[in-house]
Amino acid sequence: MYRHGARRLDGTQTRFALWAPTCHSVAVELQDGSRHPLAAQEDGWYALDLACPAETRYRFVIDDHLRVPDPASRRQVADVHGFSQVVDHAAYAWQHTDWNGRPWHETVVYELHVGLFGGFQQVEAHLPHLVELGVTALQLMPIGAFPGERNWGYDGVLPFAPASAYGTPEQLKHLIDCAHGHGLMVFLDVVYNHFGPDGNYLGVYANCFFREDRMTPWGAAIDFREQAVQEFFCENALMWLLDYRFDGLRLDAVHAIGDDAFLAQLAARVRQAVPAPRQVHLVLENEHNNATLLTQGFDAQWNDDGHNSLHVLLTGEHEGYYADYASEPTHKLATCLEQGFVYQGQLTRHGQPRGEPSGHLPASAFVLFLQNHDQVGNRAFGERLIAIADTDALKAATALLLLSPMVPLLFMGEEWGSTQPFLFFTDYHDDLASAVREGRRSEFAEFSRFSDPEIRQRIPDPNALDTFTRSQPDLAPASRFRQQEWLALYRELLHLRHSRLGAGLDQARSLGAEVLGQGAVSARWRLGDGRTLRIDLNLGLVTAQAPAPAANAERLHAHRVNLDEFHQGLLPPRSAQVTLEPAA
Repeated sequence: MYRHGARRLDGTQTRFALWAPTCHSVAVELQDGSRHPLAAQEDGWYALDLACPAETRYRFVIDDHLRVPDPASRRQVADVHGFSQVVDHAAYAWQHTDWNGRPWHETVVYELHVGLFGGFQQVEAHLPHLVELGVTALQLMPIGAFPGERNWGYDGVLPFAPASAYGTPEQLKHLIDCAHGHGLMVFLDVVYNHFGPDGNYLGVYANCFFREDRMTPWGAAIDFREQAVQEFFCENALMWLLDYRFDGLRLDAVHAIGDDAFLAQLAARVRQAVPAPRQVHLVLENEHNNATLLTQGFDAQWNDDGHNSLHVLLTGEHEGYYADYASEPTHKLATCLEQGFVYQGQLTRHGQPRGEPSGHLPASAFVLFLQNHDQVGNRAFGERLIAIADTDALKAATALLLLSPMVPLLFMGEEWGSTQPFLFFTDYHDDLASAVREGRRSEFAEFSRFSDPEIRQRIPDPNALDTFTRSQPDLAPASRFRQQEWLALYRELLHLRHSRLGAGLDQARSLGAEVLGQGAVSARWRLGDGRTLRIDLNLGLVTAQAPAPAANAERLHAHRVNLDEFHQGLLPPRSAQVTLEPAA
């Protein structure tokens, strides 16, 4: 099934394979210094079956002089420039072999950064908190091996190897195994659109891995027209799902891949390799809002439109990509709640059409969030929403997040009102460190707040250790009243989601959304069991008039709406109420 990398054949033999179409010779060098030539095969492949045990350390020698790690290394013992290691994935003894996952409509995602928690074992210690909170899926930010000791995750260069700074493959498997024992799914964020700037040698011996005729923000695009390239990433997805037993993948920025046919192929490969009753889920980040992909094997897409509309209403910010949501943000939010995407072919601020019609899709095809690694980490100072939004408005928006039929996503620490920033951090040195630092600061030049070069110089240096340590979440919030108040709210809302909405979330469909006033909307959904869910939200500064509730409507949750106001259909400023009507 796997062609790339080192694959165990039996108790003694390992097959080494490398796609190196632009070199003349390849050998595998073991740590004892012995060198063994690989045989040239068709289509640029080199391969060798060699008697060596698991945990053997090796690297490839290109054209008798260049020593490189295996691009499909399953483990790097130290740095990404050093020796790779043979891994026997069959050696781990799984404890929860009867785990088959959970249905997608039950999903409540919790996104976290493994390095900021201290590694795989420390994340494992956090699992009971997630269960008590009401989370059903842990999502790890990218863990592919990167240079140095720390990275925010999206600069990996060896995508098959869990970062050695986080722990071993066995410790990662134990984390997933333990999560399954708690009833938690585990998803992984994977990056198939680019490699980081330090430690990727593919361009030397396989330069057709990239295409110079199409550029991305990270350089030459990966060439998905090549069969070996397609196999590389399909095999990576299958490794995480089959060898590590992840329950799903979130594919980062697939708009930068630029090949929807490959994405459909990857989804088909996954569905074929993971038959029922096991359930795995595939989620996209896709700026192009290609709704078609959500009918081709993918379960859902991160709904940036929903976040951006809410963010403008909560903060008033309107620069950068928020400029596309500055005009009539309330109407855009209503469109999102009714149809999923806001941009379904309309022109963006750059005059380009974006998106496809999405109103035919179920609400669960969209992952909604108020915060995530991008929306916090892409801010110059990494401020969380609690630092820039009104508290009552944020609580009202949280009710929408956790009780709408869209799949909710939380960002680590959000549930206790953490004020720790999440900054962009790396561990580069010398010229690359300078380039990354200055590049980071120049990103914000178009924002009025940072038009002054002296102010831009205050943006934290990504390579400073302090930038990393300041981003570590406070994992002991219990002593603080304010944090306990936020925790209680999240627990209450998630308890309501699971106990009162439950299976009805499957195949929930919109019954429409209407604008009640500036910042105020009312949205209704027909749940899969026939009941009607209604959420009224007012993020504005004046009272809004909502339709009177049905006589048999149950008041499921309210924030800043008293009983008299409820019966009159009045929504005070910065309030929310959620009602549930029985099936007809």
